[in-house]
Amino acid sequence: MVSDVSERFAALPTAAKLLLILTAVLLPIGIALVWIAADGTREANTALRERHQEQTMTAARQIESLIARNSLALRIAANGALAGGEQGACERAQRALSIAPAIEQGFQIHSTDGRLICQVEDLANHDLRLVAPGDFQLQIDPNAQALLVRVGVIGGMMTGSLEREELLAAARNGRRALTAITLLDHNSEMQLLAEPQQEGSGARQLVTDWPIAGDRLTVRTSGLAPEITTADRLVLLLPLLMWVAAALITWSLVSRLLVQPLRRLQRAVIRFQPGDSPETLPRKLGPATEIQEVRDSFARAISRVEESEHEMAGALEGQRRLVREVHHRVKNNLQVVASLLNIHGRSAETPEAKAAYASIARRVGALSVVHRNHFAELEESRGIALRPLISELAAELRASAPPEARGMTVELDVEAAYTTQDVAVAVSFLVTEIVEFAMLRRPQDSIEVSLRRTSELTARLVLGSPVLAPGDDEADRVQFERIVGGLAKQLRSTLERKLGRYSVDLPVFPPT
Repeated sequence: MVSDVSERFAALPTAAKLLLILTAVLLPIGIALVWIAADGTREANTALRERHQEQTMTAARQIESLIARNSLALRIAANGALAGGEQGACERAQRALSIAPAIEQGFQIHSTDGRLICQVEDLANHDLRLVAPGDFQLQIDPNAQALLVRVGVIGGMMTGSLEREELLAAARNGRRALTAITLLDHNSEMQLLAEPQQEGSGARQLVTDWPIAGDRLTVRTSGLAPEITTADRLVLLLPLLMWVAAALITWSLVSRLLVQPLRRLQRAVIRFQPGDSPETLPRKLGPATEIQEVRDSFARAISRVEESEHEMAGALEGQRRLVREVHHRVKNNLQVVASLLNIHGRSAETPEAKAAYASIARRVGALSVVHRNHFAELEESRGIALRPLISELAAELRASAPPEARGMTVELDVEAAYTTQDVAVAVSFLVTEIVEFAMLRRPQDSIEVSLRRTSELTARLVLGSPVLAPGDDEADRVQFERIVGGLAKQLRSTLERKLGRYSVDLPVFPPT
């Protein structure tokens, strides 16, 4: 029975498997979600009640701060007023209060025995007791809807009042959650705020008493503390929790059904080497038939690539044979031309004709040297090596020199460098022209040939000999200078002429 169910499940598409597994897994998660949301609701309600408690405490502290500011202002004004005697006390106190911001300007000044000295505002209907210097007294006047404040100073007392609106403004100050605020002393009370309660608002009414001013007054606040119900918590969090659960489960399933088989296939592909059989790829790659198809497609692609590589290898080998044949025929043709020039040179009747044949043969020999070096480096495609090229060219020139010049010395100081065939041809002809010019005029002098890198992509070729210095044969140098100057232009450089020394820059490949 279990085997039949497993086979039926394995035959389903991958998407159907994911749907069935998600359905089975999300049900217990939903049951656990109810308990988690209930616990979260309790914590949220506690936090809201604490926030309401903080708001009510702040309202009480604001009222206390307002009373403290007015008491301090009255004390300062009373000290200044009574310090100059009873005459003009109200005027001095009024001036002191006028510069204090947000302080009531109405007041009364009494002597230490309770006698009224002067007043700016009538504060009747109160029975405030005598206050000693440094002390103060608070009393609610329910008729005037105000809070009376009396402070004692040296020489008398000063009484002021705080209106209900001032106290309410200080208590609210942006705290709109409070619905009722009441100020109480030991005998009376004054209601600062009384808003009608809203039924069915989903909030809880909380009443809190806060003693202020050294327990002389009590601020009683009442407000609605919002309550988050379990239903609200479920509505807010359920989609998010379901999405998280579904994402995690989907990732796990995709990892098991798709990612892990794909990684197995990836590792097998990385280990696959040319020439291996496609059968070395894993056959079992999980229940996803799509991955099996990818594996088969890769095997077919490998077979096609191998067939193409075999065809390309055959075509490349044929091309190499053709290139070798072409180079072989070019080398033979150059040798034939050199042999014909030597035969005609030996049978020439005049010395001028023999010298002309020898000069042409030397240039054909220089081209042959370049061709041989180019063919030697063709397999590695590194370009033509200049060191063996110049060395072989120097040997060829000494071998083809006239009898009187075969003892000429060619000193070489050449660094290893590689360049293109076009540059090598120009270098060979330039060396041939200068060495021939030197050995035909002063074969007893040696000639120096050096090649040094000047940068990663350039090198400097220098040829030096005393015969290269300007002399009396300026007329014979015109053709020579024209030739070597043209060869330098082929190198896209300028031929520098110094005393007995020619130098030119040429492009080379970067060192490996």
